[in-house]
Amino acid sequence: MPGLLRGVARTAVIAGTATSVSNRVSKRQGERWAAQEQQQYAQQAPAPQAAAPAPAAGGSSTIDQLKELGELKAQGILTEEEFAAQKAKILGS
Repeated sequence: MPGLLRGVARTAVIAGTATSVSNRVSKRQGERWAAQEQQQYAQQAPAPQAAAPAPAAGGSSTIDQLKELGELKAQGILTEEEFAAQKAKILGS
């Protein structure tokens, strides 16, 4: 009987270890897929966001517009090139 219990215990340990490893692998793979989806979404999303900051508020001053642009750039919504182009528009008008 002790041999049978030892075999059952060993099987339980092996099964538990396999389940644990399988769960970790599944979780890690799910996180990788989620990261890939976010990366793909982030690559597709900037195009609409780039058009949004272009229209400046009608009655705001030049300084207010430049402050808004600076905030958008600091938040990562505008790239350096977009920031420079919008700044040139504001200062040129």
